[in-house]
Amino acid sequence: MVLDRLENAVRYLGLHPSFPAAFAFLQQSDLASLPLGRRELDGHRLYANVECVEGRGREGAKLEAHRRYIDIQLSLEAPDLIGWRGLASCETVEQAYDGARECEVFGDEPEAWIALPSGTFAVFFPEDAHAPLAAEGPLRKVVVKVRM
Repeated sequence: MVLDRLENAVRYLGLHPSFPAAFAFLQQSDLASLPLGRRELDGHRLYANVECVEGRGREGAKLEAHRRYIDIQLSLEAPDLIGWRGLASCETVEQAYDGARECEVFGDEPEAWIALPSGTFAVFFPEDAHAPLAAEGPLRKVVVKVRM
């Protein structure tokens, strides 16, 4: 997992061949004005979801993990709160891996809570179970999905 400010994204470009395009998209000046929904950046290899959703609170946020995609999450307005736990220590499967949704859900408690203020991004690799949307109130964010 990586947590950093968007202006430091250059440090992470070498971690994956699609990261330069992913961070170029995230550094657009008009990102906050994009309409909600999916944006194709490079077909199934790289796409972004612009979301505006109600936070679930810590009690409502569930740990999830992905096998084929890395998540880069960027909070645009109100800060999000995201739970984290290493996937290897997750023991309680609530929803088995669904290949169509590319998600597995766990009932375990996060080991850490990460504040994601506006302008801050978090990168979650397949070994990172994460519980997004744990903040309260409306959240506008972008989640870039990077194919492994």
